[in-house]
Amino acid sequence: MTPDEIKKLLVEAAAGWLRTYILMVITTGLRRGELLALRWTDVDLANRTLHVRRALQRTDDGLVFVEPKTALSRRGLVLPMIAADALSRHRVRQDGERARLGPAWENNNLIFASTIGTPAEPRNVNRRFAICRDRAGLTWLRPHDLRHACATLLIAQGVEPRVIMSILGHSTILLTMNTYAHVLPEVMRDAADAMDRALDEGIDGGLATRLAT
Repeated sequence: MTPDEIKKLLVEAAAGWLRTYILMVITTGLRRGELLALRWTDVDLANRTLHVRRALQRTDDGLVFVEPKTALSRRGLVLPMIAADALSRHRVRQDGERARLGPAWENNNLIFASTIGTPAEPRNVNRRFAICRDRAGLTWLRPHDLRHACATLLIAQGVEPRVIMSILGHSTILLTMNTYAHVLPEVMRDAADAMDRALDEGIDGGLATRLAT
């Protein structure tokens, strides 16, 4: 996804639950099940930290909370300011909804809950996302592509692959490198240009001088 496509998607998601969910995936790279299992006790908005401790999964017995996908999926993250701000606004909305429903609200302390506080059905999240995506004219976009968008944006900003591996909760650095190898050539060109800028002055009269002559 390009930044412009991300903005289009967020515009169509308006200012509600779905917009915060989409923004969280793009800025943190969390998997759907990880986000839907998050509790308010898993985040510290003042210090902009978040801990992934479990995931929500549909089984034959219904929706259950399970251990994260791998050992490295259990991780801590630092939230970008835009994500922390979105969560703060989301919490205010959720508090208002809980107060309105009173005893009808089932308090599971979930950040992304259903309209009555119970765990959100993953298939319903996908349906809401599909409507938003189609309105944005991004019919090719899949929910998991938001996680890929997070990784490619980080690579484009020069973040080291091992840091990206930790953010995404990948089991090995090879998984990160192989999954996003298509993005690396552009970053490598930027690195080569940075090397030119760093070493140009004082070596054989400088590249700019040699090209001029």
